Amino acid sequence: MRVVFMGTPEYGVPSLKALIENGYEVVGVFCQPDKPSGRGKKITFCPVKEEALKHGIPVYQPIRTRVDGVEPLKALAPDLCVTAAFGHILSQEVLDIPRLGTVNVHASLLPKYRGSAPANWVLINGEKETGVTTMLTDKGLDTGDILMMESTPIGPEDTVQSLTERLAEIGAQLLIKTLKAIENGNCPRVKQDEAASSYYPMLKKDMSPLDFNMPAEVLANRVRGLNPWPGTTVGQMKVLTAEAVAWEGNEQPGTVVVSDVKKGLWVKAGSGALNLKRVQLPGGKPLNAADYLRGHKIETGVSLMTEENHG
Repeated sequence: MRVVFMGTPEYGVPSLKALIENGYEVVGVFCQPDKPSGRGKKITFCPVKEEALKHGIPVYQPIRTRVDGVEPLKALAPDLCVTAAFGHILSQEVLDIPRLGTVNVHASLLPKYRGSAPANWVLINGEKETGVTTMLTDKGLDTGDILMMESTPIGPEDTVQSLTERLAEIGAQLLIKTLKAIENGNCPRVKQDEAASSYYPMLKKDMSPLDFNMPAEVLANRVRGLNPWPGTTVGQMKVLTAEAVAWEGNEQPGTVVVSDVKKGLWVKAGSGALNLKRVQLPGGKPLNAADYLRGHKIETGVSLMTEENHG
């Protein structure tokens, strides 16, 4: 089976590796164009491209696959395309090229959490379970028929990184299981239930500031789900980890209610309080609350809802 793999970030690497290790003929890899990154703005290769080059697989990086990727894909004559966090919407012309269609390895239990950042949104929303779905891509946004699914619990210590890494490995195993079923002619195929569907948008920088009018539990979930990007902030300070704690006081949201090297830094929320466990100032290194408070005195009763009170 001639396979073209399409993916860009680390999430796609286990699926590409699984295809290679299981003997599939990966005739080409498509990923997004190289971009400058870091302070030096050096051009870096994405993880999927790096993995492809290790195995001598030709790499294609169209600006828009539906425009400048059509002819290269046709020339590869794939039997099947596989996508895993590719980042381009595929046109019907592209989808019609592979003989057996295009299988997407999507990091949610469809039809819930369609969109480009499902691992972030399940954490933001405080979900207790997520998973991976292999689906047959159509021209809609994660709307194609479901092939196979596998779920995984979300633990209280899960971060976007830990969850994404686990989903990537689950997805790789599920992909091979799916492809073997396709080859055997017994792969299930179920239409998605539109009534049960949900779509969540791309993350944006303006989601970073924490609004302490929200309940502490909601804020703690936002800290988990928005780390590392776009991150969550209180004024100039990044909040890297936090937890919701019980607090019955009637202070205004945003008020520091505990500031102690032993107990930590607690801020009153709409209900309860948010314990800022690990923070970082611009240009500084990440610090736990105790180390931060040793160098930055913050009085209880101060409001952190305005930037001038912080940093």
